[in-house]
Amino acid sequence: MDNPRGMLTRQELAALVGAGQIDTVVVAFTDHYGRLHGKRFDAVHFLDVAFGHGTHGCDYLLTVDMEMEPVPGYAYSNWEKGYGDFHMVPDPSTLRVASWLDRTALVLCDLADSRTGEPVPVAPRSILKRQLERAAQIGYTFKAASELEYFLYTDSYRAAAERRYQALTPAGWYIEDYHLLQGTREEFYNGQVRRHLAASGIPVENSKGEWGRGQHEMNIAYAEILDMADRHTVMKHAMKDLAELNGVSVTFMAKPTAEEAGSSCHLHVSVWEGDRNAFGGDTPTGPVRTSDVFRWFLGGWMARVPELMVFMAPTVNSYKRYRDGSWAPTRLAWSHDNRTAGFRVVGHDQSLRIECRIPGADVNPYLAYASVVAAGLDGILHRVEPPPSFDGDAYQADSIPRVPGTLREATEVFASSAFVRETFGADVQEHYTHFFRSEQRAFEEAVTDWERIRYFERI
Repeated sequence: MDNPRGMLTRQELAALVGAGQIDTVVVAFTDHYGRLHGKRFDAVHFLDVAFGHGTHGCDYLLTVDMEMEPVPGYAYSNWEKGYGDFHMVPDPSTLRVASWLDRTALVLCDLADSRTGEPVPVAPRSILKRQLERAAQIGYTFKAASELEYFLYTDSYRAAAERRYQALTPAGWYIEDYHLLQGTREEFYNGQVRRHLAASGIPVENSKGEWGRGQHEMNIAYAEILDMADRHTVMKHAMKDLAELNGVSVTFMAKPTAEEAGSSCHLHVSVWEGDRNAFGGDTPTGPVRTSDVFRWFLGGWMARVPELMVFMAPTVNSYKRYRDGSWAPTRLAWSHDNRTAGFRVVGHDQSLRIECRIPGADVNPYLAYASVVAAGLDGILHRVEPPPSFDGDAYQADSIPRVPGTLREATEVFASSAFVRETFGADVQEHYTHFFRSEQRAFEEAVTDWERIRYFERI
């Protein structure tokens, strides 16, 4: 869809502002976790000033933890440097109605150095754009789609927090995969999500029940990969806003409870040369017919998973998903239309694509898609062959390598990778190594409910 409903030009925004239909513009960017930060502008001031000149933000926002505390040890920004500003530069192509908010529009920003004007290299959107620039130099673009899963609870966010996220009530009370009656019970929320996304420049294909109680999946139309990362980000934020406005809560944790299936974010990706899907071809590749580009892209992507796992599984909780027989992949296998494999090949001709089932719903889409592009390009440039296609139950295939099992393991592989340093730069490697090590350390220093239940009386 070339011009989705709800996308705005400056002139269209000005007309809506003049008619009194919009009076606020959210100006936003993502942090390392994929959360939106930014400011709410008076719409007239945004049009007169910020649309062309942008605004400032404190650069400590690329060094904070989940609690918004600045973490020491980053070279990019720290107390010694005084925590100065970066420049938030609105990307006009992302300007859209935020229909779920009253009289509001939203625009996403790139982050630039306030002195040089150069992109901030460690900002997630900058990282993806740099990989796309590399691909464009050799004639490739990418199309992608995120399948985002989530759990819906009838408790409000405040109530959930006051209960320390214990014993929450899921919106459905039995497994609801494709189950339409359970879906009806949750339609008060999911229907709003579909309608507001479609009215806000994010075309929706469908929503469906997933395997867990109160678990659903929202499927939006595929797009150019940067556009998809933007849509994914806005979708996730809109869904949290709508949960707040409806007095319920939605979580994108990869594994919110030990008893339920985890929530994934399957990534569907294809490589394009102009208007042609470069994956299509006549060469037998396992059970499908493909091009060399398909084979090498898949080979490179699979080969680099261990080094880039932190960009697909970014939290301690991410790794709780990877359990045999859980619908989350545990093996680095590829197969045709086989949901036990980490890489599932689907479609044909122009729709031929690779579905990576490794990322969870907690993923930062800019970092995840940057890892896909970087690994796939490496495969094409070095003609990396994938392993043979797999048939059967990949969970039982002990001879196939497993996905990394913990954030600590994945971080150390990322930190020591020459490929990461060469492809993303030493500054990105060191910055994100510190970020993921800090996240791991925060978990290790916490006293968990599991420990209290296990040890309080009986140790």
